[in-house]
Amino acid sequence: MNVTVRQATTADLAGVLALYAQPDLDDGKVLSEAQARQIFAQFAQYPNYRLFVALDGHTAVGTFALLVMHNLAHRGMPSAIAEDVVVAESRQGQGIGRHMMAYAVEQARLAGCYKLALSSNRKRKDAHAFYESLGFAQHGLSFVIEI
Repeated sequence: MNVTVRQATTADLAGVLALYAQPDLDDGKVLSEAQARQIFAQFAQYPNYRLFVALDGHTAVGTFALLVMHNLAHRGMPSAIAEDVVVAESRQGQGIGRHMMAYAVEQARLAGCYKLALSSNRKRKDAHAFYESLGFAQHGLSFVIEI
């Protein structure tokens, strides 16, 4: 596998949006590139919120966002959240997700985090098995209010 993971730039947004358009994530209902650029620019207001892209050459084959949050609890140790994890459907099962999550774990470690959390839709059973194979364990419950 010749896939590299790096922090995304605005030049990567079209590829990231194409990944989000997959049926397993946003089912074709994604932002325009202009809207994505505006929101991506807001990431800079969060000192530790970054978008990463997995590239095979110049083609985006995976992506995830990583937020490192500072805490007053846990003796001030930060925690991290991985969000919007997706691999191109045609490239799943090739180690790309494993490579991305190893990168996310290392970024969280480097930031001094005591944990890395992520959430996954209840219906994504294959994704759950994948995360468990990486050492993630189901922990607690997640609650959301759709607003």
